[in-house]
Amino acid sequence: MPDLLKTSPDNPDFARVLVLARMAKSQELDFDVSPTEDEYRAIAKLFDANSVRKMRMTGTVAPLSGQGWRLTGKLGATVIQPCVVSLEPVTTRVDVPVERKFVPMEAPVDLDYMIPHDLDDSEEPLTDRIDIGLVALEALSLALPTYPKKEGISLEKQNFAEEGVVPIRDEDLKPFAGLAKLRNKLGDGT
Repeated sequence: MPDLLKTSPDNPDFARVLVLARMAKSQELDFDVSPTEDEYRAIAKLFDANSVRKMRMTGTVAPLSGQGWRLTGKLGATVIQPCVVSLEPVTTRVDVPVERKFVPMEAPVDLDYMIPHDLDDSEEPLTDRIDIGLVALEALSLALPTYPKKEGISLEKQNFAEEGVVPIRDEDLKPFAGLAKLRNKLGDGT
C-alpha cells in the first residue's frame, strides 16, 4: 500500500495525496485520514470557524472499469462556528457519504457557458494524483451551514431613524408599492 503524501501546493491545509503511479491498475486502497493539531487550526481558519474537531475520512480508492478511479467514503467532523446573529458558538456535527470518480476528460474545444443538465457532479478530471484531504475539505465545505444560527436566537427589528422621522419599512421599498398607493389615492379599485 502506497504512503499518502502530506504536502501539496494546491492544498496546504490538509493534504493527503495518493500518487496513482505507485498503485497497480487493479489495486484498491483503504484509507483513514485525520488532521494533525496544526491542520485542525488551519482548517478552522479556512472555514472562519472557531474550531474543527473529530474530523475523519475513511473509505476506499478503487479502479473503475476502463480508466479512472472511484473514491467512496464517509466524512465526519464537529465544527464550531459563530452564530450569524449573536456570534455565540454554534456546534454542527457533520456525517456525510463522499463519492468522487476521477476519469479522463477531454479538453474543452469551445467556451461553453451552459452547464449540461446531465452533468455528473461527482466526476473529477483524472490527473496523476488524488488528494483525499482536498476531497474531505470540499465535502466538509458543502455540508456546513452557510449561515449558522444558534437555536432560539432571532434578529429583532431595529429602528435607525431619528426621533420624529418615520423609518422606511420593507413594504415601502417594493417596486409597485408606489403605484398601489397612487391607485388607492385616486379611489380606483380596478
